[in-house]
Amino acid sequence: MISLKIEGKDVKVFPAGEPGRPVVYLNTFAKEGERVRRQLEKMKAPDCTLVAIGNLDWNHDMAPWDIPPISKNDTPCTGGADDFLQVLLEQILPEAEKNVEGEPAWRGITGYSLAGLFAIYSLYRTDVFSRAATMSGSLWFPDLKEYIFSHEMKAKPDAVYFSLGEKESKTKNPYLKTVQENTDEIQKFYAGKGIDSVFVLNPGNHYVNAFKRTAAGIDWILER
Repeated sequence: MISLKIEGKDVKVFPAGEPGRPVVYLNTFAKEGERVRRQLEKMKAPDCTLVAIGNLDWNHDMAPWDIPPISKNDTPCTGGADDFLQVLLEQILPEAEKNVEGEPAWRGITGYSLAGLFAIYSLYRTDVFSRAATMSGSLWFPDLKEYIFSHEMKAKPDAVYFSLGEKESKTKNPYLKTVQENTDEIQKFYAGKGIDSVFVLNPGNHYVNAFKRTAAGIDWILER
């Protein structure tokens, strides 16, 4: 593992065992990169370089636009996704890939919760990533579904993975209760465009086995 500090972000690079393997970028809320990497090894997932990025300003870096707090004790999201994506592409990616042997077979963008939302949003802002995985992604985000249905991706991805906990929409919160319906509609929309995609429902709520769900999504895009 190689540790880097770039623009205040903690970047952990877990190099592939062979040159020319895919590079998967994982934005994390906590320091979950090592747990995800170990889980991928335990699952005997295809070899890849995993780049885990932490110390994010979560409600800013991962949010495509401003929204007010969605509950009484919540904080607002301030749309910093475009700015963070620029840092990711122009600074983090080139530095991380100095530790990669050979040209990557392809690059993937992945994440959990708001980082899952960011993974999908990034497909509309750059053509660098050809596969994406969103685990318990915040696809309840106001106006996101409408944005997806009315905008073109920068390039058609090879594969997109969606997963959610089966209890995540069982809430009175008017925003969060839409998450399963939105995820289902977005996945079907992508399938209708001929994109290899799947929507997996996992047992439990948003917080159950996050690192295992994350590894499962990464494994799926690696297997395509």
